[in-house]
Amino acid sequence: MFRSLSDLSELNPNFQCPSAMGPSDLVSFIPMGDVSDSGHWMRKRTRPLKSVRQGFTPFTNGDVLFAKITPCMENGKGAHVLGLTNGVGFGSTEFHVLRPKPEADARFIFHHTQHRALRSAAEAAMTGSAGQKRVPTEFFHKCKVYAPGKEEQSRIADILDILDTQIQKTDALIAKLEKIKEGLLHDLLTRGIYQTGQLRSAPEQAPELYKESALGLIPKEWEVRQLGTMSEIVSGVTLGGQQSSSSWPLVAYLRVANVQDGYLNLEQVKFLRVKPADVEKFRLIPGDVLMNEGGDFDKLGRGTVWEGEIETCIHQNHVFRVRTFSKLLDPYFLAYFSGSTRGKAYFVKSSKQSTNLASINSTQLKAFEVPVPPFSEQSAIVDYLRSHKKRLTLESDNLGKLQAQKTGLMDDLLTGRVRVTALLANS
Repeated sequence: MFRSLSDLSELNPNFQCPSAMGPSDLVSFIPMGDVSDSGHWMRKRTRPLKSVRQGFTPFTNGDVLFAKITPCMENGKGAHVLGLTNGVGFGSTEFHVLRPKPEADARFIFHHTQHRALRSAAEAAMTGSAGQKRVPTEFFHKCKVYAPGKEEQSRIADILDILDTQIQKTDALIAKLEKIKEGLLHDLLTRGIYQTGQLRSAPEQAPELYKESALGLIPKEWEVRQLGTMSEIVSGVTLGGQQSSSSWPLVAYLRVANVQDGYLNLEQVKFLRVKPADVEKFRLIPGDVLMNEGGDFDKLGRGTVWEGEIETCIHQNHVFRVRTFSKLLDPYFLAYFSGSTRGKAYFVKSSKQSTNLASINSTQLKAFEVPVPPFSEQSAIVDYLRSHKKRLTLESDNLGKLQAQKTGLMDDLLTGRVRVTALLANS
């Protein structure tokens, strides 16, 4: 019941152009960038037949594409192509083409090409120099896969297709929510929100609700103030070369790598013995905003709010601790604004820059101009954005569960460990 993929499909078959097609007729064109790591054809584009007839890989409806070159192959790039313009397609020369034979189900073959076990075997079989390694055609002759009768193949494919569809829908929903988040962030940080939970009318619709400021138009109820007037800004402790004592407390020590844009990465936290005076001076308390002094341009000023994730924690000298004054500036509102397009623009403009890096100092951070709505409105804006973030997190978790479920089913069904007939009988 185990057969090679070359037994189930024709490998890189010769192309026979339909006799009715002319040089100017359109065909589908699929470069490597148009297929995803999850094996989907994402962007549909066409070209005249005469422009792709030479120098590209041909295929037809129903064929399975398999990326042969590193790292595309390891990443899972490929596709089962259907709906090709005029039934014909051309694409990257770095695709292998598998055309299912009559006794094989095309989707079953496609799912095998997406299975991590087959991709791992293909990686081990690669030939060529580093950076230019490719899966040779011989691999498909040697690699044996579980291959029951065509009816069972189709049932396996149907089950995996259902999960695939759910994953695609969830992925699309997450992308939509991310796009909505960008718009929400801009609107809420420039227009604000009424007590009723409704956005203010835009300046074009109701100019009487706005006034000019250093940040452009803002609602009349808002102010613009420098961050240094609304918070205590402290650079962290420098521990380089410092002698420690075993009697000093062992505390978590947050570094630049821990402070990401909008979240904390606590997978690798350093613990050090620090003298008690420094522990008290640099200790983080829930509500502190952590901001990096430098990094890549798109990460400059990145920061998030500390929520007491670790009982006793301090921060290094390349991380600013911003402790906002009560009932004046909501720390979460500050974090959202500093991570917005307008906030990032200030840091880039004010920073000291080198080729790929930039940094800000405490003076520049204190001069950071922040819109300041009434505190109750700041809280309402934060709640609105948190609610949207919660929805995003929920869908992301759901996506992870679906992907794990699909991986487990592939391991069971594509190896014959679990027969699909048994699953259907128990359903």
